[in-house]
Amino acid sequence: MGMGLLIDATRCIGCGACSSACKEQNKLPGQVEEVLTAYTWTTVHEHEGLNVRRLCMHCEVPTCASVCPVAALKKTPDGPVVYDAERCMGCRYCMMACPFEIPKYQWDRPVPVVGKCIMCAGRVKDGKPTACAEACQYGATTFGKKEDLIWEARTRIRQKPGDYVNQIYGLTEAGGTSVMMISSVPFEKLGLKSNLPADPPAMRTWQVLSNIPDFVGVWGVFLYGVHWITARREAVAKAANHTNGREDRS
Repeated sequence: MGMGLLIDATRCIGCGACSSACKEQNKLPGQVEEVLTAYTWTTVHEHEGLNVRRLCMHCEVPTCASVCPVAALKKTPDGPVVYDAERCMGCRYCMMACPFEIPKYQWDRPVPVVGKCIMCAGRVKDGKPTACAEACQYGATTFGKKEDLIWEARTRIRQKPGDYVNQIYGLTEAGGTSVMMISSVPFEKLGLKSNLPADPPAMRTWQVLSNIPDFVGVWGVFLYGVHWITARREAVAKAANHTNGREDRS
């Protein structure tokens, strides 16, 4: 199952330490914004008297990866869904496909890329907790093996049934996610989507493709377009760097 995060909304005090730690760990510029952007990968909002985190849910079968034509997104065996900006062609299919509406685009740059939580993939690979979990002093964000987190969530719900809704959000939503949440308030009242299917949306992508009898020719044209766009992005980036270099020398 890999690693994951358990977020307990009943324990979050809204201090924002998780958001600040995320900014520092990932070298993201500026202050923590009120909503998710390409530069703010996790936020904390108050709903129904509870503080609720928003971040990438790291789907077990990520739809963003299934629709990406250049494999810029992928699910690692450790759990995180990671993003490779060097491969990205800027099509933004991931933004449209994500059932949780998480990936955001850098609209303010000449060569923009997508920004989203990568669940501190480097730290996780090295056996360390995510920066947000390490920064949380109240047990609101817990890092660990997904099966252990499921057991912990069920234990908390069983021991204090009056304090929790009898549901682990992320256990089945969109095919299951590596980030899970428990709460004393129904999740739809916390601004989270409650009508997501249990089957991974990514499976429908492959079902559609498998029913197309012959798309080899179209695929070849598409790949050529991808190559052209990627080359164009690299050329723009080099031109921007060259211009910046001349300005620095002047």
